[in-house]
Amino acid sequence: MTETLNERTLLPEHPDQLAEVRRFLDSMASPVEVTILRSAEGEVVALPAEVFEGLRLLAVALAEGKAVTVAPLHTTLTTQEAAELLGMSRPTFVKLLDAAEIPFTRPGRHRRVRLADVLAFREYRRAERAAGLSELTRISEDLGLYDDVPSEPLSRHD
Repeated sequence: MTETLNERTLLPEHPDQLAEVRRFLDSMASPVEVTILRSAEGEVVALPAEVFEGLRLLAVALAEGKAVTVAPLHTTLTTQEAAELLGMSRPTFVKLLDAAEIPFTRPGRHRRVRLADVLAFREYRRAERAAGLSELTRISEDLGLYDDVPSEPLSRHD
């Protein structure tokens, strides 16, 4: 059976089985030996490490009740799809495109972005936020803000 991978969305439909698969795969998070897949007919194939890791990540997400879309990196997205992937509004995403933060094409009237470019931008932003947080922590430590002990315990008033 040959199947061309375009895009496939998987929904978590069997939570008990998914939790069991997740536990099983997590217990083998760093397999020392070759992981094999056996068919009902007894045919065996060794799983490459990247397939095993993809299967493990898929099981984790589905067991957590999340839908998962599997798509090749050369997939192109609409501005709405890319904005949703980044967790922002479409107008905000379009502003990023206009500022040349992410490359895009315009094959017709509508803009298209490559999934790989959107994922790279997301990783860049994550690294940028982590660096900013580290710098803020360093400044707070230099100013001795972590040394302050409140005179009375903090409490929440409803």
